[in-house]
Amino acid sequence: MTALLVAKGLRRSRPDDVTMSQTASTDDTAVTLYRLQACPFCERVVRTLKEHGVPYQSRFVETDHSERDVVKRLTGTRVVPALVDERTGVTMAESGNIVEYVESVYGGA
Repeated sequence: MTALLVAKGLRRSRPDDVTMSQTASTDDTAVTLYRLQACPFCERVVRTLKEHGVPYQSRFVETDHSERDVVKRLTGTRVVPALVDERTGVTMAESGNIVEYVESVYGGA
């Protein structure tokens, strides 16, 4: 199953490179976060997703900026974090924009 989650252009440096939040299952995960490990901007988005209980799937991308072709195909830029929300059809980059989006769409009670 994990192999199905890894798209061309993604790098798998350890077995848990493709992870899901604790509340997510493959059927209800419509949000995908493209990110780097130990990236403070990516971690900001992860915290926000968890705070709002949004099930998400992480895809860790190449550390080398010039090799992030999968992110470039999605967002037009190689910047991470990048978020794809299949529920709303939104694809975006930049942590500040993503946090604002998550809070406005998923922040309501």
